Amino acid sequence: MNEIDLALFLLRAWIGVVMLAHGIKHLRGRDKTTNWLESIGYRNASLQWFAMSATEVGVGVLLIVGLLTSLAAAGTAAIMVVAYLTVHRKVGFWVTARPDEGWEYVATLLIAVLAIGLLGPGGWSLDDTIGIAANLDGWVGLAIVAGGELSGLGQVAMFFKPTAP
Repeated sequence: MNEIDLALFLLRAWIGVVMLAHGIKHLRGRDKTTNWLESIGYRNASLQWFAMSATEVGVGVLLIVGLLTSLAAAGTAAIMVVAYLTVHRKVGFWVTARPDEGWEYVATLLIAVLAIGLLGPGGWSLDDTIGIAANLDGWVGLAIVAGGELSGLGQVAMFFKPTAP
C-alpha cells in the first residue's frame, strides 16, 4: 500500500462525499434553495439552482471514484469561489460567525482541491486505472482547477446582482 495514494484517496473521497451531500440537499430542497438564491441577489435563480445542484452531485461522484479528477476539482473550485464571493466573504473568517457563516470552510475546500489538482488523484482512482492520471495532474491539473476558479468568477459576474442595502 502506498501511503500517498491512500492519503489522496481519503482527501478526494471525503471532499466528494461533502459535495455530493450538498448537491443532494439542494436537489431535495429545490424551492427553498431557489428562493434563497433569489433572496441573496441571483438572477435566474432556477437556473442557478440547477447548475449548483448538478455541479455538486457531478463533482461529488467524480471525486469519490477519481474520474476526471482535475475537472471535478475545477468544478468544486468554481462552487467555492461563488460561495465565497456571494455569501461568506462579507461575514469574516470564522465559519461559526452568526447569523451567517464565515469563509474558512470554503477556503479550506478550495485549497484542498488545488492540492488535488496539483498532486493528481493518486493510484486508487479510475483516472489511474484507465491511464490518464499523469496527463491531468501537476501544472496541468493546477491550471485546470484555476480555470474552474475563473468560471466561478464569471458566473458571479453574470448572474449575481445583489440589491443595494
